[in-house]
Amino acid sequence: MTERSSKKITTKDIVAKGSLIAIIISVPTLVVFFGIWTITDDLIFGGVGGLITNFIALGIAFKIVSKKFVKKPKDNFEL
Repeated sequence: MTERSSKKITTKDIVAKGSLIAIIISVPTLVVFFGIWTITDDLIFGGVGGLITNFIALGIAFKIVSKKFVKKPKDNFEL
């Protein structure tokens, strides 16, 4: 049998990657919310704009995670 050269994920890696994704999602949402709220002086418009931005940011974060943070299995991998 061959030894698997799998690298264990440390807590530090999980915290770092999770924090990066949280920043990617939350910063644009808050900027749009407070920007619209400040310009229009209407809380509902700010909330709706922030919600729309949040869903867009979630989609972008999902694409980033699936391309950069997920390890692809090798083709000759057997269970």
